[in-house]
Amino acid sequence: MVLWVHCVVAQAQTNNHKHKKESMTPTNPIFDSLDKGKLQRMLQIRSEYSDGLIPLEEARKRMLQDVGRITPEEFAAAEQLVKGEEDPDECRTEDVHEILQIFEGLIEQPKLSLPFGHPLDAYLREAEKMKALLQEGEKLLQGAFAPEPWMALMQEIMPYKVHFSRKQNQLYSVLERKGFTRPSTTMWTYDDYVRDEMNKAMDLLQLGNYAAFPEAFRTMATDMLDLISKEELILYPTSLKLISESEFEAMKHGDYEIGFFGIEMPEYTPSRTQAPKGDFMGELADLLARYGLGSKGQSSDEVLHVAEGRLTLEQINLLFRHLPVDLSYVDENELVKFYTDTPHRVFPRSREVIGREVSKCHPPKSVHIVEEIIEKFRRGEQSKAEFWINKPALFIYIVYVAVRDAEGHFRGVLEMMQDCTHIRSLEGSRTLLTWDEEQQEPEASEEESGSSVLSPDTKLKDLLKRYPQLKEDLSSINPKFAMLQTPIAKVMLPMATLKTMSERADMPLNELMSRLAALISSYGGN
Repeated sequence: MVLWVHCVVAQAQTNNHKHKKESMTPTNPIFDSLDKGKLQRMLQIRSEYSDGLIPLEEARKRMLQDVGRITPEEFAAAEQLVKGEEDPDECRTEDVHEILQIFEGLIEQPKLSLPFGHPLDAYLREAEKMKALLQEGEKLLQGAFAPEPWMALMQEIMPYKVHFSRKQNQLYSVLERKGFTRPSTTMWTYDDYVRDEMNKAMDLLQLGNYAAFPEAFRTMATDMLDLISKEELILYPTSLKLISESEFEAMKHGDYEIGFFGIEMPEYTPSRTQAPKGDFMGELADLLARYGLGSKGQSSDEVLHVAEGRLTLEQINLLFRHLPVDLSYVDENELVKFYTDTPHRVFPRSREVIGREVSKCHPPKSVHIVEEIIEKFRRGEQSKAEFWINKPALFIYIVYVAVRDAEGHFRGVLEMMQDCTHIRSLEGSRTLLTWDEEQQEPEASEEESGSSVLSPDTKLKDLLKRYPQLKEDLSSINPKFAMLQTPIAKVMLPMATLKTMSERADMPLNELMSRLAALISSYGGN
């Protein structure tokens, strides 16, 4: 998907943009078939209670008498109609616990019976695992504080971010097409809020701020459980009603690309009706056939006349997949049309984003930046916008370029994103051919050379055993590795791999491996 810079939102001025006004009315046939009078009664009572016009007991009594039993999709449809949807922080600024109290005992919560490997089954099992981890944290809070078990627990909790990524890129996208945009506008904000609380708690623990950590964990756990309850009460039952089985099946491709949190999943084999992963030719042929253009049986050897040269679809696919940068394209109608599926991509993407409105691909708080860029490009006031993410041992560069045809008409926006950490570290000049170390054939066996066998699964403890000096020098690669000098290292070392190290330090794996290889190489024969 097109990934616009979330980290610069705080720098943008919000008083000079216009929010797009969306239709608040659900358009899915299931929503359309609901009792509109009942929805309006729900909204009226909800509004009077929220505005403080009636007390909780009266709101409950009226909800029971005037509304009665409520299905998840009825609640979802009513929420979709709530005014003020343009407020991205509504999911948190409003006391949702209190709002749900007026519906207590009225919302039907059907037991979801889902086959193993179903997209919703994966979300539910991930949530159960997270609940168990939070219970472990509750037990730790009852005793004397010890950093080692807390670090082990937080290391298990942090990868839960992939749960949010799948929801935002996959599930929300499909629901939008069903007329249920509420998750994208409010729950996405809450997703990011909880994710930030996870980061805050982990940072406090890593920095040794043990006095502030317990309260940060409590806050994160409370909000996490609240978010999970909203998913289980409304999001998943409503999704099951709105999304067809064939659509769920199509979602699996992107789900598997993004990944899962600590659960077993069945081996995935794409449907025969779907082009396999990375098959640009097949995907393009499917798209052309869908709109009555071309032939699905088009030969991969057919030569296309491109602007400067002639290429087959296979060659185009190969070029895109091997570009050292990530590209995304949004057309003049503000629809995502294309992205490069590169193995090194900086942020997760999935096929569900194709055809999605670009404003729906980002947290609500950053939508105004997206709109400002597009509007200035469309009016011809600007043609380029640059951003960058600058963290310790990480530098991501992003540039947006206005796409115009030969007559100067606006045809969309091209995004280019690149991890420039390595480029930024280069010094001096290289004018002679020199192969990077990781590209060379190893001259020694695995036992003779630690750097030649670096992989995502390489154990940190094995590297430290062979290169003890690494323990002190790792902080030169990333300041967060300084924790290896603390007692926490005892619990970290047995489980730490290069992959988990890159995740904990928010550092690209390839960059970590490259820097480690260079550091080990500097030790010479030691």
